[in-house]
Amino acid sequence: MSEFTDILTHARRLNAATKNLTSTELEEVLSKLQSVIAQRKEEESALAAEHAAKKAEIARIRKEIEAAGLNAEDILGVSATPAKATRKRAPKPPKYEYKDEQGVRQTWTGQGRAPKVIADAIKSGKRKEDFLIK
Repeated sequence: MSEFTDILTHARRLNAATKNLTSTELEEVLSKLQSVIAQRKEEESALAAEHAAKKAEIARIRKEIEAAGLNAEDILGVSATPAKATRKRAPKPPKYEYKDEQGVRQTWTGQGRAPKVIADAIKSGKRKEDFLIK
């Protein structure tokens, strides 16, 4: 929240912030706040009426579609049922093995970027096939 909103929503902060205002000035602030509130209520009711009209129009169109014996696929040219979720493929088994800097045995499937140990070994003249799991 902004500092202004914090002040407005907390009684103690509001009291401290308006300490130097006279009661006449506070009444002016109150009348301005009341007009802002009234305007906001009008906007909200207009939005609610617009939303209700939209829902009513959707319901009317759905009834017409049903009465005509049509469905969403006929009108939109696409299936109304969601597409099947693709299955996640099983992970590939490791194809290469190596020992990392700490001497721990690690494996690599051969996909993606090569581990640093293997990349360094290839740069120094070894072949990738030297790391194949036997």
